[in-house]
Amino acid sequence: MSVLVTAASILSLFAGQTLAWQTTQAPTTRRFGLVSPPRQSTTQLNLFDKIFEEEGILGKGITVGKVQVALTSPTRGPDSIFGILEREANDDKSLPELTNAICLALMRKSDEWVGAAGVSEWYGQDDSGKAESKFNDFANREAAKFEKEYVPDGTSAETGGGATLVVVSLVVEIEGDSTVFNRAGYSITETKEVLASIASDCMVDEGDCLNAVEIFWCPSERSEVLTKIDVITDFPEIIDL
Repeated sequence: MSVLVTAASILSLFAGQTLAWQTTQAPTTRRFGLVSPPRQSTTQLNLFDKIFEEEGILGKGITVGKVQVALTSPTRGPDSIFGILEREANDDKSLPELTNAICLALMRKSDEWVGAAGVSEWYGQDDSGKAESKFNDFANREAAKFEKEYVPDGTSAETGGGATLVVVSLVVEIEGDSTVFNRAGYSITETKEVLASIASDCMVDEGDCLNAVEIFWCPSERSEVLTKIDVITDFPEIIDL
């Protein structure tokens, strides 16, 4: 569900609910469905590897991370998270600007948060192929959830188009090691710090430090309803706030 973007940095929108941007120095192929083998490196090895890495604007190497925020949406109107996401997705923004805007929109909705999660891995510049593979892995896993339909059955008290939980997922590949992902879900304050870190860093050097990003939200259709059971089942990594 991602599109390779050349130096022209073409913006592509997928059905209004998933966004992708990727820049590379040479043509590459997205490998959907393939999962990167477990890496044997540890934090100590990463620290050793970083000694020999060249320092960039945002630090050394490449960071691939994912942050997810679960929040309530009492309505589906223009001021709801649905309305904000759709409006931002259809606005004429560059992808760094769009990523920044969505992070800020989530921060402004912090009173509706119910959970969050974050994870990241660091790679040296010589392992850029592994970084891309991990980015694809993260994105593919979220894309599989995005394709699922969340339709209330006949026994559910939930009604289509009414109040629902929403999970927003951002998968990011960014230069350096300064962008924070892992503290999302520990507290509301630390989750805000993660989103603020991404919002800030994606705009550095006119957005050139942002290698790739995909943004998903579930449910993807306004008629669908995401319940607490759905979140527990499909997003078990999310920690209650």
